[in-house]
Amino acid sequence: MKKRFLPFFMAAAMTVSLVGCSGGTTTEEPSGTAESTTGAETTTTVANADKPLVWFNRQPSNSSTGELDMNALSFNEDTYYVGFDANQGAELQGEMIKAYIENNIDGLDRNGDGIIGYVLAIGDVGHNDSIARTRGVRKALGTAVEADGNIVSDPAGTNTDGSATVVQDGTLEINGTTYTVRELASQEMKNSAGATWDAATAGNAIGTWSASFGDQIDIVASNNDGMGMSIFNAWSKENEVPTFGYDANSDAVAAIAEGYGGTISQHADVQAYLTLRVLRNALDGVDVDTGIGTADDAGNVLSADVYRYDADQRSYYALNVAVTADNYEDFLDSTVTYAPVSNQLDEAAHPVKNVWLNIYNAADNFLSSTYQPLLQKYDDLLNLNVEYIGGDGQTESNITNRLGNPSQYDAFAINMVKTDNAASYTSLLSQ
Repeated sequence: MKKRFLPFFMAAAMTVSLVGCSGGTTTEEPSGTAESTTGAETTTTVANADKPLVWFNRQPSNSSTGELDMNALSFNEDTYYVGFDANQGAELQGEMIKAYIENNIDGLDRNGDGIIGYVLAIGDVGHNDSIARTRGVRKALGTAVEADGNIVSDPAGTNTDGSATVVQDGTLEINGTTYTVRELASQEMKNSAGATWDAATAGNAIGTWSASFGDQIDIVASNNDGMGMSIFNAWSKENEVPTFGYDANSDAVAAIAEGYGGTISQHADVQAYLTLRVLRNALDGVDVDTGIGTADDAGNVLSADVYRYDADQRSYYALNVAVTADNYEDFLDSTVTYAPVSNQLDEAAHPVKNVWLNIYNAADNFLSSTYQPLLQKYDDLLNLNVEYIGGDGQTESNITNRLGNPSQYDAFAINMVKTDNAASYTSLLSQ
């Protein structure tokens, strides 16, 4: 099946076409459908505003408060979000780090000062998933401070003396000894161009931190594996400091054998399937649960222990799994499709449809090396001809400028740069 990928450089906006996806020429109305007759053939063009839409990876929401953007999530009757259970995964990461400290305390306190010091790489201070992961680590390690009923997720800056106001010192009782747990430093990993979750920035940060704090650093925690592996390769591996990330990228999982502490699988295989499956169901005009909670005609079905659906939020969430030295060999290839939903659909019953899909940042490690390869396997299985657009991770217009002719697509899958910016896309589809 033909699949196209457009790199993330700025492309000229395309001229808006009036040709419907199914052939035949018609002037598209702002809502409803229009019909055109060419000879004996009658075609129907669906308004762009009525076409299936899935938001994925970045849930439409207020980046300051986390409040969901329900206008975006209910843009039309075939609009959904696909992601993962951020809070469940965040708590899992925190507990994984805590368990590692408790089980490996001998020799972990590198300078013997009775303080287990950790540094934290924050991906994006305005991203719900990043906020949740920062909170999960702080909650598990007892370093969390609350404000207005929520754990503060702001970067602490430098905190070697424990005086920062956004965190506090925690304690862990291990084998009869009480250890202080301190967040020595944390910062958002944003580069000079404005891109967040930046691995290179994280690699530079650990250079600064290690030069300043030295053997006070006993643990490294990262909001994702891209930043975590940059830190691991730059410093942690050589200094044998356990580093914990998130995403279960193949390189991070393999690095567990070399001392990487652990990571969290957010079931990208399930997420990628759901991203395209909800579109396939809407295009087929069947119940959205088909091939998800109930088997489809090819036998594809997911069990309740790998995902959940929140009807009020119109959101599908994959569940997370901790990946450690005990089970990492089961996760070495992150691009293998999930077996229970890997059956090919019959093209006669599920004809090929065109989908426009963007990745917010073509350089994002998780999305480019794990998520997109999975999508490209599932699009074949689901008979979807997907055009992949890679953004620059900085500006929404770098992506929206390449949605110049939405009428040539049957459905859309959108991964925003910022969670606040859903209207940048829905306004285009509403024209």
